[in-house]
Amino acid sequence: MVSYALPVLAGLVAAVMAALVLWPLRQHGRRGFVLGVVALGVVGACLYLLVGDPRAAQVQPTPSVATLREGVQALQQALQRDPQRADGWALLGRSQAELGNSQAAADAFARAAALAPDDAGVLVEAAQARAQADPGKQFDDTAMDWLQQARRLAPEAERASWLLGIALRQRGRNAEAADVWSSLLPRLDAGAAQALQAQIAIARDAAGQAADAPAAASPALLQVRVHLPDTAASRDWPASTQVFVLARAVGGPPMPVAARRLPLAGFPATVGLGDGDSPMPTAPLSAHAEVEVLARISRSGSANRSEGDLQSDVVRVKLPQDGVVELRFP
Repeated sequence: MVSYALPVLAGLVAAVMAALVLWPLRQHGRRGFVLGVVALGVVGACLYLLVGDPRAAQVQPTPSVATLREGVQALQQALQRDPQRADGWALLGRSQAELGNSQAAADAFARAAALAPDDAGVLVEAAQARAQADPGKQFDDTAMDWLQQARRLAPEAERASWLLGIALRQRGRNAEAADVWSSLLPRLDAGAAQALQAQIAIARDAAGQAADAPAAASPALLQVRVHLPDTAASRDWPASTQVFVLARAVGGPPMPVAARRLPLAGFPATVGLGDGDSPMPTAPLSAHAEVEVLARISRSGSANRSEGDLQSDVVRVKLPQDGVVELRFP
């Protein structure tokens, strides 16, 4: 149905403008003045009907969270009628993740992985969603199995190898992680390979192995000053204690986008983070507009958080960042 409110409004505006323009002519005849104003008003309304579009004034609503929730409900109902659609479960998982429902996303992707065990892409998404739903952001045995299966199905799948390397590092299997990442080097460009070599060197160092080649230093994009708590000096920390300085993507996957690991003994006041500290060369620190920065003191020296560790407050930072990010422990 076409609304005539806007054409009438256009006619009134035209009539007012005509009255202003023709006002000097009123002295030569009131009737001619009135007829001129009315005529131009009618012409304005008609022109609007001919060339105007009333729909242009209607604001189109942007997709909202409520709209997405309605879509999720509709998809859930469709899957109740046809639960064997792996693509439907994968779409549901992505939608739930968009809504922030990590556990629901993990459950949906688990159904998709069960229905499509030969789809490497689904297996990788399922593993990542499962880790995202874990309180400690850890890849459990099921997620590990999915990532390993994805690599067998698609050896060229880079994302599966990135995540598998992270999962292995979480378990302290640093030498295996370095081997997985090393297999990617021939397929990467020079910049990405350099960033990955830095992470391989860290993993080999943690495994007690010599690095394949020294990694070139990259410019620091973030300067972080870590204020160690007084308890760090007074507590009986073992020699294995390490300090991890991490940057994580806001609302992103569980692995950090940049990380530095340094011994507690002689820990410097300021640490720089750059693209060379990024575990995923295709998504370096410089590719992120905003990150969360934190520090953790690990008694065991492991990247996995354990009892007795201390973690600083999280600071959200927009990139590029000027100045120094201050991290303090509660």
